[in-house]
Amino acid sequence: MNITKVETVGGPIVVVSSSEILIADVQSALDLMATVRYEADCDRIVIGKSLLSESFFDLKTRLAGEILQKFINYRVKLAIVGDFSAYGSRSLRDFIYECNNGTDFFFLPTEQQAIEKLSMLK
Repeated sequence: MNITKVETVGGPIVVVSSSEILIADVQSALDLMATVRYEADCDRIVIGKSLLSESFFDLKTRLAGEILQKFINYRVKLAIVGDFSAYGSRSLRDFIYECNNGTDFFFLPTEQQAIEKLSMLK
C-alpha cells in the first residue's frame, strides 16, 4: 500500500494506491482508516475502485452500507475513483447518485476531481 499526502487549501488529503484489494470487509476498511490516521494524520481519503472488493458494488451484500457507516462513525471522508458505468444495477446507480449529493462519500471519475471535491469539504 502506498499513501501519498496531498496538501490542499481545504487541508490534507491522502491518496491510497495498491496493487491488491485493500477493502474486502468491514475490518479491512477500519484497518485502512487507522493506517491513514496513524501514518498521515488525515481524515480525507481517495482510493481507486480497484482497491475495493467487487462485493462492495453488489448492494445485496450490504457491505457498502456497513463500510460507509464506519466511515461516518469515525468522521472520515472517502472518494472512490473509477468508471462505474459497467455496473447496470439501478439501485447501485441510485446509491452513487445519493452519495455524490451528500458530504461524506463520493464516486468520481478522476483522482483530480476527487481531490478537488474533498478539498472543498469542512
